[in-house]
Amino acid sequence: MSESDSASTQSRTCVSCGIDVSGTNAAVFDCPDCGARIHRCATCRKQSNLYECPDCGFTGP
Repeated sequence: MSESDSASTQSRTCVSCGIDVSGTNAAVFDCPDCGARIHRCATCRKQSNLYECPDCGFTGP
């Protein structure tokens, strides 16, 4: 298990708005640049809010 995987297990918060996404319909995917786990809540996905990777700073819709 990589360092970013263990960090995402402890912190399941939306990277866009910061809410706890544990037990919700959140998207979980790897950063396209560095591979870190990213969690996004359904609301931020639906609204196409920008997100920023906490590890490398990659920004996406």
